[in-house]
Amino acid sequence: MNTTLRRTVVATAAVSMALGMAACGKAGSSSSSSSASSSASGGSSAAAGGAIGLLLPDNVTARYAAFDKPQITAEIKTLCSTCTVDYANAAGSAATQAQQMSTMVANGDKVIILDAEDGAGIKSTVQAAVNKGVKVVAYDRLAEGPVSAYVSYDNEKVGELQGAALLTALGAKAVPSTKIVEIDGAASDPNAAQFKAGFQEAVKGKVDIAYDQSGNWDAPTANQETTAAIQQLGKANVAAVYSANDGMAAGVAAALKGAGLSGIPLTGQDAQIDGIQRILAGTQYVTIYKAPTPEAQAAAKLAVALLNGTPAVNTIATGTQTSGSGNTVPSLLLTPVAVTKSNVESVIVKGGLYTPAQICTPEFKADCTANGIQ
Repeated sequence: MNTTLRRTVVATAAVSMALGMAACGKAGSSSSSSSASSSASGGSSAAAGGAIGLLLPDNVTARYAAFDKPQITAEIKTLCSTCTVDYANAAGSAATQAQQMSTMVANGDKVIILDAEDGAGIKSTVQAAVNKGVKVVAYDRLAEGPVSAYVSYDNEKVGELQGAALLTALGAKAVPSTKIVEIDGAASDPNAAQFKAGFQEAVKGKVDIAYDQSGNWDAPTANQETTAAIQQLGKANVAAVYSANDGMAAGVAAALKGAGLSGIPLTGQDAQIDGIQRILAGTQYVTIYKAPTPEAQAAAKLAVALLNGTPAVNTIATGTQTSGSGNTVPSLLLTPVAVTKSNVESVIVKGGLYTPAQICTPEFKADCTANGIQ
């Protein structure tokens, strides 16, 4: 991983302090609109110069609509009451996202927060935006090209936590001959390679990764790949499954159940509510929680700082990352947390991500009770 410095979540305190006195962008102060645009095409109703674009990659990952979009928007509005937010979701299409970004540039957005559907494929669009004076904040995934700042979680650490949890779940079965299945994220996502690298480093020499394929971040593909792995290896030889996120873990869990397999350790990521429910029910062992609030707030603060042209960016993004295109980018990396049955209550419920009522639907009521969640 091309990382020159890692920073933990405590850096968000510096984020808040650095921008506590930041005003709205100078051009944005003339904007007459204070509402966020939700145009799916990326169109803008904001006054030129006062708009910040927000581009998210897909509508199958639950966190984007539930947490990232509303929290980024709210934080921008807190920092700059006259700024507007142009929002677009690429629905899994890199071509759509490139067009959305070009539209935002044409409509006068001065800063764009970009969670790239294809980190490499968006490079030329990023370059074109920068050529027109637009600043780009890479969000969650480090897009290639001359981006101005990057905020994410430590992606290799995510994989390391997943690997460590899988080994813990296997216990005495974690020996070099034990066969496990690995279902990675989309090849176009630079994070997927980092998750994979961290995971494989954690389990190297301790288990046998006997099947390794991309699940493309969706449950149907992950289900198909898991079914193929079971057929290829024989269900008696599948000891555990690495799934890079909870969305794919849903498909993996269904494939395991369909094959008559139970008690198979399964990983995930994003702390989706269905992932938490599977953990309580015992059909998934772990998810990785990446608290959306610190990441969303940091992205918003970076965007407003760039809009203002203030030096606060380097106070927030105090480390650097080198992208696939060789660009050195000021960066903030936050620290993820592994969640199993033992800390669902302390991390997820007490942390305010979900309430017991949201988690403990009738199907999972008994599982909640058994795990002390009321």
